[in-house]
Amino acid sequence: MSTATAPSDTAAPEIADIGYGRVFAGFYDRLFPEDGAAARTAAALASWHPGGPALELGVGTGRIAVPLARLTGEVVGVDSSPEMLEQLRSATGPQDAVTPVHGDIRTHDDGTRYGLVYCVCGTLSLVLDPADQRAAITRAARSLAPGGTLVVETHNPGFVRTLHEGLSRTSFFVPYPEPGTGLQTYSTLLLEQNLWHTSHLLHEPGGTRIGSEITRLTTPEDVDAYATGAGLERTGLYGDWSGGPFVPERSPVHISRFTHAAGRTEQP
Repeated sequence: MSTATAPSDTAAPEIADIGYGRVFAGFYDRLFPEDGAAARTAAALASWHPGGPALELGVGTGRIAVPLARLTGEVVGVDSSPEMLEQLRSATGPQDAVTPVHGDIRTHDDGTRYGLVYCVCGTLSLVLDPADQRAAITRAARSLAPGGTLVVETHNPGFVRTLHEGLSRTSFFVPYPEPGTGLQTYSTLLLEQNLWHTSHLLHEPGGTRIGSEITRLTTPEDVDAYATGAGLERTGLYGDWSGGPFVPERSPVHISRFTHAAGRTEQP
């Protein structure tokens, strides 16, 4: 794998940002129960990593990048949210080989070719325009070294429809292990626009935090079309980070794994 010097993290005012970090950065990590999921995700990514540096598109607070870097070494994390990157800086020290970069995943290109590029935790679905999703995957493919691996994970539209049981609006509550804590979600399907709107209420002993997001219902077929159009080959489709099979109506997420064929001619 080829490497290059990691880019400096300089502010770039022209970078578009949807504002997700302004809403969620202060409590993003607490949206996820401490059940070992981040460690399992990092372990799976490490097992698919052929070597060299890794690039995360939508690094956020470093929930995945930090444990992955401890397993495999250097991770460059790109995010459009200054608030999320500030959380990442606060959570890491000199021992963590994670480089935060303020950037746009649709256009980021630092000239480095990475062994592993990944876009997980539904980040791709926060990009609402299919053309922009394609641009992000195309850019990711161009960032891969020959023989490198691209991994994309996002929520599964089939599972979201199963949760809704034919209704356009519903709500659900996920209790967390600590007494008096849990995540309540009000969910609206906008099927004509192929969008999913959710408002989350995180209940904790000190109070309730609220945030809303809107995402595109992105299928495995969408991701496959973007990646194969960029010259990649899919080598796996999973329904969880333990390698379980993807079941269209039951898997909460879909995880697609692609390989950059060694010696492939770079596309314009």
